[in-house]
Amino acid sequence: MNIYKLLQLNRKIKSHRVKFLALFLLHKLNRRYLAVNLDPVLACNLRCKMCYFTDADYVKTLKGQFKPEDLDLVAKAIFKRALKLQIGCGTEPTLYKDLVKIVELGKAHQVPYISITTNANLLTEEKIEALLKAGLNEFTISLHGVTKQSYEHFMKKASYEKFQNAFKVFSKLKKMYDFKVRINYTFNKDNFYELKDFFKHFDAEGFDILQIRPIQKIGNTEYNNFDISTLEDDYPEVISEVRTNCSANDIILMAPQTLSALKSTNQFSVIFDYTFCYISPNKFWKEGFNWREESFNEFSKKIKWSQLLLSNVFKSRSNLKTRSNKLNYEVEFN
Repeated sequence: MNIYKLLQLNRKIKSHRVKFLALFLLHKLNRRYLAVNLDPVLACNLRCKMCYFTDADYVKTLKGQFKPEDLDLVAKAIFKRALKLQIGCGTEPTLYKDLVKIVELGKAHQVPYISITTNANLLTEEKIEALLKAGLNEFTISLHGVTKQSYEHFMKKASYEKFQNAFKVFSKLKKMYDFKVRINYTFNKDNFYELKDFFKHFDAEGFDILQIRPIQKIGNTEYNNFDISTLEDDYPEVISEVRTNCSANDIILMAPQTLSALKSTNQFSVIFDYTFCYISPNKFWKEGFNWREESFNEFSKKIKWSQLLLSNVFKSRSNLKTRSNKLNYEVEFN
C-alpha cells in the first residue's frame, strides 16, 4: 500500500462531504481507516531544542511504558481497523525493548503499513534488520540540522556519526529488503538555509522521502523563536533547489508550497481528528475506552461514532473543526 498516494488523493478530493461519507462507509463495513500512532514508552534519549523534552517539568509527567502482556490486548483492540501503524509519536520508540514484537503484532493483524519514527541514534544494523524481518515498511527519521555542527547543536545528546551510520546501513539493506526511509526535517530561521546543501551531506541512496516542515510550538521548548516570517521571500528559491535535487534522485518531496499558505486554514486536514488514533501507556484514543476489555467496534458503538461521521457529511465546512497545522504540504512524486 502506498501511503503517500493516499495523502495525495486526500488533497485531490475537495469535498469534505465525500470524505466523511467514505469514512462512514469504511467504519460501517469494518474496513481500515485509522492512522494508529503508538508511543510504547514515554521517554527519549535526546534533548532536542525544538522538542518538549527540554522542558524539565513536562518530562516529569512523561512516565510509563506498555507491559509486554498488554501489547496483545492493544493489538486485539484496534489493529484490525488500522490502515497505518506509526510507532513513535513524540517519544523515542527504540528505547522500548519489545519494539520488534509490536511490528510482528501489526503484521499478524495484517496492518498494511507499519512505520517507526525515531532519531536513529540507537539504531544498529542488527536492530534495523530485526525490524525489517518483522515486517516494518518504513523508518521515519527526525532531523534538525544538515551539518554536524547544526545537528548536534539542535539535537542535544545526539551523535552525527551514529546518525549518518544508520543511513549507511539503510543503503546496504535496501539491496536486501523492500522498505522506505523518510527524513522529517524541521526548520527554523537558523537551520533553514542549510537545506541548499542537503544532498552534499546525505546520500540519496539511503532515503526515499524528504519532508520539510516548519517549526511549531509544542511546549516550553529550549529553542523558542517561532517567527519564520523573514524566510518567506527566500523560501520558494530554496525549496525549488531542494525539489530539483529530489527529482534528480527520485525522492518524494513533502513540503508546503509557500510559507504564506501556512497562515490560512488548511482545508485538507478536515478528517484528521477522525482518522488519527493516539495510544500511549496513559492514553488510548478517546477518554473512557476500556481497551483491555472492549474492542474498537464496541466502544465506537457506545459513543455513537458512526452517527458522528455521518452527521459531518451534512455539516457545512465552517461548522467542522480542523487542525490547520496538519497535512499542510504537497506530496510531489517524480
